[in-house]
Amino acid sequence: MNFDINSAREARLDTPPPPTVLRLLSYNIQAAIGTSSYHHYVTRSWRHLLPDWRGLQRLGYIAQVLNHYDLVCLQEVDGGSLRSGFVNQVEYLAEQARFDYWYQQLNRDLGRFGQYSNGVLSRFVPYEIEDHKLPGLKGRGAIVAKYGNERDTLVLVGLHLALSERARFRQLGYIRELIQHHEHVVVMGDMNCRSDQIIDTPLRDTHLKQVSGDHHTYPSWNPTRNIDHILVSPSLKINQVKVLDYDYSDHRPIAMEVALPEGLAAALQPAAKQV
Repeated sequence: MNFDINSAREARLDTPPPPTVLRLLSYNIQAAIGTSSYHHYVTRSWRHLLPDWRGLQRLGYIAQVLNHYDLVCLQEVDGGSLRSGFVNQVEYLAEQARFDYWYQQLNRDLGRFGQYSNGVLSRFVPYEIEDHKLPGLKGRGAIVAKYGNERDTLVLVGLHLALSERARFRQLGYIRELIQHHEHVVVMGDMNCRSDQIIDTPLRDTHLKQVSGDHHTYPSWNPTRNIDHILVSPSLKINQVKVLDYDYSDHRPIAMEVALPEGLAAALQPAAKQV
């Protein structure tokens, strides 16, 4: 099923030149709850249900991080419930970080007590957005955004995978079917597994690349696990990848810069600038 993406601001008038690089970011923000120690999972557990006045402040800090990137995939975002002060955090971050397009995928609807979501923020105009519920227990999903045109297409997949290895295998098999016929692909999100474990999943058949080395993102206060990942097609040259030193969530954000092939760069449609 296809969905329209939301415009975070009014339409603009002049169009910037096509990009030569893309700045990518994946961030599990834990609904801006602010866990920064293991004991906070107990002492701050009330923040999963009730609003905290510092939540908007943390969202503001997160927006400052996101502002430096072109395509952002978010996990554990609240779509507007009691715990977030009924703020749609995807929309709020898009406005604060000055993204022109945003999309929220609601994966677990607990009404006023929780709107558990994934999100995509974009500085480019997508021509198609697909919302996919992943196999397994309810509550896991993937957003598939397509940029460019049918000849030169960039496929962005933002996802949050299950904790169970068996469920992740099925979910990544589902993702493989979505992307296997596309040349330019970015898959990023909280995959709940190490980079070496991804090799033993159906993604091994897609030729997606990840940077070697330890890019630990969890827990944010003492990262020892690399469970947040950005994988890209061989057509996208990786310039750099790094984990950012921020503790606004129990995960740290992971960032990547990739160089674009000429044809794809020309096909991407940046949002027009205001005059």
